[in-house]
Amino acid sequence: MNARISGLFTYPVKSMHGHTHTVRTLTTEGLVGDREWIVVDRNGLFYTQRQNADLAAIHAVANGHLITLEHDTHGAISATADVTATRKVRVWSDDVPAHDAGDAAAQWLSDLLNVEVRLLRYADPHTRPSSARWVGNTPAHTRFADGFAVLVTNEASLAELNARMHRPLPMDRFRPNVVVAGVDAWDEDHIDTITCGEAVLKLVKPCVRCITTTTDQATGARTGEEPLNTLARYRNNPDLGGVVFGMNAIVMQAGTLRVGDEAFTAYRF
Repeated sequence: MNARISGLFTYPVKSMHGHTHTVRTLTTEGLVGDREWIVVDRNGLFYTQRQNADLAAIHAVANGHLITLEHDTHGAISATADVTATRKVRVWSDDVPAHDAGDAAAQWLSDLLNVEVRLLRYADPHTRPSSARWVGNTPAHTRFADGFAVLVTNEASLAELNARMHRPLPMDRFRPNVVVAGVDAWDEDHIDTITCGEAVLKLVKPCVRCITTTTDQATGARTGEEPLNTLARYRNNPDLGGVVFGMNAIVMQAGTLRVGDEAFTAYRF
């Protein structure tokens, strides 16, 4: 079944505001520039919108080891990751090496979020493998994403979900990397691979959704219990312990993705 790429998104800092693209390079670790930076608490544990929705309203522009953060009411700050020193940060069960962006950036973020945090960049060339439970022996890697290189969502699934709710929600609530159109609602549950030019994605695990989906991604405001309440009525996955929307994917072959390009979908049987 043929589909098309309808959206491409990256998040330079995990849990901060996203960027929209018309074309993006896909590497074995995901879209270039996606989740290369992270905020951590005083204990080095990753800090996200799950703990503080205000992260959604911080805009980040990153270029290598340089980064600029901007917020409507807190101004802007630029920082550089110190590549001469490496420390470990905790992302779920993984200890990941990273470079600190310095005290000034840490103070700016801590003042904005009202909690002690620091900003760090992923330490290349370290590789962080995805869970063997889902990828088997495939050499799949990611950076500061929760566990997989790419998150794929489906326009038709969002439309079907929105039809069940009083107030429709935009796709950015689900913070995808790649959005597809031209397939039926919830087909992503059964798609094995998506091929677009040279790029090949393999869909490996349904994405369990959290409180981030209830957060306005422009303002950082929590807006209630949706879409989690509606998803709970028909998209609960007891094996994974939550409601699901979208599929986590790994990169089988790198390439270039463009909005509007045809994407060939192969289904599991």
